[in-house]
Amino acid sequence: MATTIKQNESEPLTYPDAPEGLSAAAVAIPAPVIWERIEAYVAHRWAERDIEWLVEGPGEWSPPLAPATIATVEVWSAADEWEACTPNASPFGGYWLSATGPFRFTGTVGPGEVPATVSEAYRRLAEYMAAKPGKPGATSESIDAGSISISHSRSASWLANAMINSGAGDLLRSYRKV
Repeated sequence: MATTIKQNESEPLTYPDAPEGLSAAAVAIPAPVIWERIEAYVAHRWAERDIEWLVEGPGEWSPPLAPATIATVEVWSAADEWEACTPNASPFGGYWLSATGPFRFTGTVGPGEVPATVSEAYRRLAEYMAAKPGKPGATSESIDAGSISISHSRSASWLANAMINSGAGDLLRSYRKV
């Protein structure tokens, strides 16, 4: 099996719009902040951008991101330069690299229509991230007013665990990296 040794992914020009129905606090979070977290968690892209993979063979190789469109495939030659090549198709839907390479695959990943489950994952993550964090540096707060007492505690890593704790990660399971 061929191995991806390097992936260079450019920034997209724009991300898809935020879904409708977000609270004012969630709308205030820039869409790229949410999309970057979602795309870091999955192997799918919904905003088009350029991509380059450096791959060592031999063996079968498939793009690790989807949807991918490969524009050029090159192999490093004995003359110390990249030369265009046409690898064979793999029976598994990727490419069959018969030499060690390295190979350079260039093209684009994305765009794609945002499915309803991904829009819901976006909504859950944005609403979770928009929640009032409490006092800076505090993991618990307590307010006493006469006979009424309100206490609240939150893990120090609440924002780092937003993808899982918001339920967005569960909705994105079918788009996860393999």
